[in-house]
Amino acid sequence: MPGDAQRHVSRRQFLAASAAAAGGAAASAPSQPPDEKSPGTRAAAKPGAGAGPARPRRMKIAEMLLPTPSPVWRLVKQCGVDYAVGAWQRGTGGGEPPWSYKALARLKKSYEGGGFELAVIECRPPLRKAKLGLPGRDDEIAAVCELVRNMGALGIPVWCYEWMVLGVLRTSTTLRSRGGALVTGYDHALMRNAPPADCGPVPDEQLWASLKYFLERVLPVAEKADVKLAMHPDDPPLSPIRGVARIMRSVENFQRLVDLVPSPANGITLCQGNFTLMTDDLPGVIRQFGRQKKIFFVHFRDVRGTPEKYEETFHDDGKTDMLACMRAYREVGFEGVCRPDHVPTMEGDSNDKPSYSTIGRLFAIGYIKGLEDAVYAE
Repeated sequence: MPGDAQRHVSRRQFLAASAAAAGGAAASAPSQPPDEKSPGTRAAAKPGAGAGPARPRRMKIAEMLLPTPSPVWRLVKQCGVDYAVGAWQRGTGGGEPPWSYKALARLKKSYEGGGFELAVIECRPPLRKAKLGLPGRDDEIAAVCELVRNMGALGIPVWCYEWMVLGVLRTSTTLRSRGGALVTGYDHALMRNAPPADCGPVPDEQLWASLKYFLERVLPVAEKADVKLAMHPDDPPLSPIRGVARIMRSVENFQRLVDLVPSPANGITLCQGNFTLMTDDLPGVIRQFGRQKKIFFVHFRDVRGTPEKYEETFHDDGKTDMLACMRAYREVGFEGVCRPDHVPTMEGDSNDKPSYSTIGRLFAIGYIKGLEDAVYAE
């Protein structure tokens, strides 16, 4: 068995790595530019001049950014983030659907102008009819196929989608967390007597059938375009709610998903905040799907509680062993995109967009980069 030094990073080592990762956003500029003679700096390796072993390939740390340049773009860039998870906004298609080639090309160019590579699209055409298996679903599926083809043509490799009829649900956006920071949460006791959804009762098998129909038509297009489909979990992973099933609620159901229509393009978004509510062994789940090469995208976040009642937390204050998770990603060779997700609203920031506070996101980026540096230094 490995010794303690192999299993655990010391507090001093981790804090030093975190400080180095986040320091670019908060520390003052050095008195002179770092160079090869400056102690403590990372000298650039010279090609063919004893550069030593290549640095292990790591996950790509990204941030969810709206397509309009803003101070958040510059702050994130100053933290060392080079990848964007993109989304379109209404009215940004120039009169065309936002998933058209021209609209996506403009979107990509906008991110590139800020120094970011657009690595994931986390926005979807309408899918309600497709999810419910209603007349008109073929038109919605055709729009998805157009999106995927255009993503492939533009070199955007991952599309994050979901199969929630009722979407992400929260019962509060103002719960008090550490130091008075505001977080979101869900309490099913407040939803038990909610009126039935207007779509009527929706059983599990209706959603599984509609999902299979969808994947059988979209995955061949995705394979040809070299685009990965990354299914996001139900949030909360609890079923049913208001009479509507939520099928992406368990580890077993995610395995059923990847087996439903076998394809190299059929995989998952491993949203840690949802998966940690499904299992007591999140690192084991990372290994299970990572060894199958089915983790296409990661949402790095944490919660405290159960599927019936939980609240979101700071990345270092939840129920999950985040260090063990980072080690699992390294173990399975995950090199895809990882973004922080759902952060607390901190003092001095606005809660107009709960879970996407600017200051909270910067904290999360520094925390993830510190964990990554500590793990890859082992």
